[in-house]
This record gives sequence, structure tokens and C-alpha cells, in this order.
Amino acid sequence: MSKYTPKKQSVPHSAQLSGSDSIPEYKDFITWFEIPANNFDRACKFYSFIYQFKMETSEMNGLTMAFFPSSTGIGGAIISGTGSVPGDKGPLIYLNAGKDMDGMLQRIKEAGGSVLMEKTLINETAGHFALFVDTEGNKLALHAKP
Repeated sequence: MSKYTPKKQSVPHSAQLSGSDSIPEYKDFITWFEIPANNFDRACKFYSFIYQFKMETSEMNGLTMAFFPSSTGIGGAIISGTGSVPGDKGPLIYLNAGKDMDGMLQRIKEAGGSVLMEKTLINETAGHFALFVDTEGNKLALHAKP
């Protein structure tokens, strides 16, 4: 049995920064998010309850979607259909908890989700965060700025 040793790879010349080697500035690195759901209605009720709003739904390309209302900034949706598989592994999305993280954490519990980590101070500048699992088994985070 051989032991696998990864080879050290260099960045291809075409992928290196060109010109002034400056890093481009972006307003946001995330432009859209989708939270997968096995039970679309249950997921919509969960997020509508914890945020206290109604979500508009739509069907597109064989997928059912419910949209988080957003007039500016980053938008997202609950999505159900082929390829939408909830899970607690992979990237962690931080949702805005606004000014009432304690109330939102309570509503998560009332709506059938579970809180993995209660409201925790990051630091005075960055604010607080918490971790939770929604009714579909997705692990997400909440963030509240000071």
C-alpha cells in the first residue's frame, strides 16, 4: 500500500495578478445565496417565522424558490428541487440578525430549529454571532453588528 503525498503546485502564470499586482476591490464577495430544502413549505414557514416576514415564491427551471426580501444588498432564496440537498457541512452562510439576535434565536427554537452556539461576542468592532440548524438540517450562522 502506498502513501499518498500531494505534489506541490505553483499558480499558473495566467492566474497570477498582472500589471500593478493590485487586488480588485469588491463591495461584497457574496452576491446571492440559496438555502436548500427537502420540505419547501416547512422551510418557508421557518424562515418567515424567525424573520417575521412573508416570502414570495416562484418556480423556475424545475426549482421552487422562496425569496428573502431585499431591495438593496445581497439577496437569497430557499430552494427546493433536483440537486438541492440540505446539509451541515460545507460553506457557512452568515445571515443578518439585525438588532434583535436574542429574539431571533428564540424564534429559531420555537420554529423547530436548534441553536448550536448561543449569541457570542466576536469583538466590540465586529459584533456578535450565533450558530443554528434550520428545520431542513442546514447549519447556518447569524451575525449582528454593534
